[in-house]
Amino acid sequence: MTTPPRTSRTYDAVVVGGGHNGLVAAAYLARAGRSVLVLERLDHTGGAAVSARPFAGVDARLSRYSYLVSLLPGKIVRDLGLDFRVRARSVSSYTPVERSGRPTGLLVGGGERRTRESFARLTGSEREYAAWQRFYAMTGHVARRVFPTLTEPLPTRDELRRRVDDEAAWRALFEEPVGVTIEEHFADDLVRGVALTDALIGTFADAHDPSLVQNRCFLYHVIGGGTGAWDVPVGGMGALTDALAAAARAAGAVLATGHEAVRIDADGRTAEVTYRTADGEGVAAARHVLVNASPRELAALTGQAPPPPAEGAQLKVNMLLTRLPRLRDPEADPREAFAGTFHIAEGYGQLAAAHARAAAGELPDAPPCEIYCHSLTDPTILAPGPAAAGLHTLTLFGLHTPARLFARDNDAVRAELLKSTLAQLDAHLAEPLADCLATDAEGRPCIEARSPLDLERDLRLPGGNIFHRELSWPHAQDGTGHWGVETGQANVLLCGAGAVRGGGVSGVPGHNAAMAVLNGTGA
Repeated sequence: MTTPPRTSRTYDAVVVGGGHNGLVAAAYLARAGRSVLVLERLDHTGGAAVSARPFAGVDARLSRYSYLVSLLPGKIVRDLGLDFRVRARSVSSYTPVERSGRPTGLLVGGGERRTRESFARLTGSEREYAAWQRFYAMTGHVARRVFPTLTEPLPTRDELRRRVDDEAAWRALFEEPVGVTIEEHFADDLVRGVALTDALIGTFADAHDPSLVQNRCFLYHVIGGGTGAWDVPVGGMGALTDALAAAARAAGAVLATGHEAVRIDADGRTAEVTYRTADGEGVAAARHVLVNASPRELAALTGQAPPPPAEGAQLKVNMLLTRLPRLRDPEADPREAFAGTFHIAEGYGQLAAAHARAAAGELPDAPPCEIYCHSLTDPTILAPGPAAAGLHTLTLFGLHTPARLFARDNDAVRAELLKSTLAQLDAHLAEPLADCLATDAEGRPCIEARSPLDLERDLRLPGGNIFHRELSWPHAQDGTGHWGVETGQANVLLCGAGAVRGGGVSGVPGHNAAMAVLNGTGA
């Protein structure tokens, strides 16, 4: 536990929460010469973007919660001088399927020729691959136009529309359910499903949901870096937050772990943050307070009415294997298939069926999920011993499992869901996954699962929602303010994932809250 100086000083800024966005804000403000105090409830910084050794006696640092990087602007890495790198995955995705009684699959990546041939082998023609190219040329155009705006003052809807400068793309992504354009582009059920998954990560919705929440999720998943590429953090996700903490400290910020903020009192010009430690309560005075927590936590801290409830809808599973399992598809190399996103039960019809069943209050019969192997791209997360022994990590992210399904018995439902999810994977393997699991120092299989309720308990994600609430459009709406971080109190800013243009490991809300302070738009 780091203890802030026991003086009567007033900080320029107190940051509530030491997750990656709070650390970004602290580093920017401290580098600009502002005095900054970060109050973190846990005994470490990093929030959901941390690395951990979850298996006793095994030296493997897994990205326990957040695990891939797309939305982090290179600008933030450069501005803050971070010692942090990412690596591109050699394959975008592999999706196994059985067609005409034989195992096959769709490989996206490994070069244009191999991708084209994989589409033709699966679908029997060149049509779907040509449609794939057109579809992602459209999203790539939008990505190049929209991504740079994330670290600029919030554009109006009309300004962003002019910036996109493609009415067909605007209609497809911003106005009509994304299911419409997916169905217009693709005929094959599996290809449709692979395209749709980006609209459903952490978002419980149907392809044709009239609220377009699935469109917002899709947009954030395809604009990252101006390309939509999802990269592997070298050293694990904790390498990013460790670098951010080091940058903030080096600039003079005080990072106080074991300090839980319990109340914020602000009058628009000054503020006091009451915090609790193992030794009692204290108060930190500040000119600005930046809250790196959910809108629900912000409301509780400031005594405001809470926002509508949020709900997560995912299963997160971390595993350590003695070897990668062999696949039933004779054309698939496990070292290639698991290097990208390995889709399971994510055909278009399967996704619709899973959503309908979960919406009716039942676990999906065929739970959809996606898997990838961090250690294939970045073996540095394994110590020399496990790496030499051929061990590998697997990260699984399950879809369409809303928090409400776990309410009756979290432990029992989680176990049931894990069993059925792994059964879907086993159907495409030439050997059971259980035969490949490593064991820890106490002889237990190296596998851990987290439900939305577990994430709410461990990280205070409201309802286990990884975005803190439904994702927003990346443009201004009524009450969103100049940077999208403003609240009803002029000198209290929201710098967590629930801010406009929040969600994912991006640092964008942290950057934007710092800019609001430094540019004088945050009181």
